[in-house]
This record gives sequence, structure tokens and C-alpha cells, in this order.
Amino acid sequence: MTEYFTASDGARIAFQDEGAGLPLLCLSGLTRTMADFDYLAPHLPPLRLIRMDYRGRGASQWTGADSYTLAVEGRDALELLDHLGVAQAAVLGTSRGGLIAMLLAAVAKDRLLGICLNDVGPVIDRGGLDRIFDYLGRNPAAKTFDALAEMLPRVNPGFANVPASRWMEEARKHYVQTDRGLGITYDPALREAFLKAFEGPPADAWPLFDACAGLPLALIRGANSDLLSPETVAEMRRRRPDMVFADVPDRAHIPFLDEPEALAAINAWLELHP
Repeated sequence: MTEYFTASDGARIAFQDEGAGLPLLCLSGLTRTMADFDYLAPHLPPLRLIRMDYRGRGASQWTGADSYTLAVEGRDALELLDHLGVAQAAVLGTSRGGLIAMLLAAVAKDRLLGICLNDVGPVIDRGGLDRIFDYLGRNPAAKTFDALAEMLPRVNPGFANVPASRWMEEARKHYVQTDRGLGITYDPALREAFLKAFEGPPADAWPLFDACAGLPLALIRGANSDLLSPETVAEMRRRRPDMVFADVPDRAHIPFLDEPEALAAINAWLELHP
């Protein structure tokens, strides 16, 4: 069931809180919602699954481009934990969610029990960025869910052996039907915020990754990812040889997280938590 809390700046943030046990905070991708983790949820062991829609996405309030930053979204995540009375949580971060998790390791490490990164690291490849720039903030050309589900395999290179039913699920999770066709489920101003964040030379995010030292760490990569390169993965593994790692075949950015390789890595990582 979706609930809401009010962030410190007055924004209304949607979340779900289910189960009991180890708190697992799941942080979604850039344009995504809590639905990012629908495929994973049935496969998890008993635990407390906490999800949220970032401001400007899904059921949360639109608050404008200036507020769609990693720092603000990270603050919202901590304030959600405060709202729920959760002192510490393990964090599973998909894409942007993984960047937020690493940022939290740098600024609020005492709130984290561990981090699992889904197809993201401290270096983001330009090819993946360019692909995001192409679609971000724009409604799809397809006018119906059927048309979009048929289109998705073509516009998501690197994915193979994905049943048509999964592409239909993706279409319905991440778009809404309107009188004029399909619409995005987030504030179009997110495009402005994202482009601004990547102006100028790339920032060095390795200190954020290094801030994860001492925390149980896992990395899941789509074997065909255009966002997370094998070279970046190799350096991450060099710096953290104890990191649980899975390379998911037939997946690009991002694995769905119910693949056997992804589930094995997540379960191995969860077992590292007391």
C-alpha cells in the first residue's frame, strides 16, 4: 500500500513499507518508480522492504528541476528512514539509486548496513548517457501499450531472451495512457536537472565508492551495459575484492533483478548482514 510523508522542505513523498526484519531500502532508477522492484520482491527472503518514489516521479510531488538532485533525493531517503523510525538500512540502488547509495555512504555512513549496486558505478560511460539524453523528459512515439511493448526490444539493445510479457509489464509500469497517447510518469523538468548535472567535466566519484569501505557491498551488471564498463567494474573489484559480483547475461542497462545471477548475488549480499 502506498503511503506518504512530508519531507523537511514540505514535499509530499510516496513510499511503501512492507514486511519485517532486516530493513532493505530500494532506490530506483532516474525516471523510475517503486515498481522497479516488483520483479524482485517475490524472490526476497523475509525482510522489511522499503521503497520510495523520488520527488518528481510516480506518486510523489513535483518540486521543480532545482530540487531533482542526488543530494536532495538522498536527504529524502534519510528522512523517510527517520519517518519510519529506522536507524539503519541496507540499500539496494538501481542506476541513480546506486549513486544516491554511494553518496549516503560518504555523508551518512552510520545509517547504512550495506550497499548493493545495480548496473552503476563511479564512472558513467558516455554512450549510456547519450542514450538517456535521447529519451529523457519525452513521451514515447508509441501511442498504445501494445505498440510500445512491441517497440521496447528494438530501442533497448543488449537485451535478449526477454519474453513479450515482460516488455508489456515494462510498458505498463513506466508509462500511463492519456488521450494523446502514452505519457511519462515523471516531471519533464527532470531533463533540465539531469542535463545541468552533467555540464562541464565529469566529477570524480571514486571517493564516493571508496566511502563504502567496511560495508557489505555487491555489484550487479548487465553483461551488455552501455553505462557501466568492464574497465570500471575491474577497478571496483580491485578496490573491493570482497565485493559480491554478478554479470547478468542477455541484459544491458538495467537488469530486472529477477534473473538467477542477480538473485544469487542479492541473496549472497543479504547473508552478509547480521
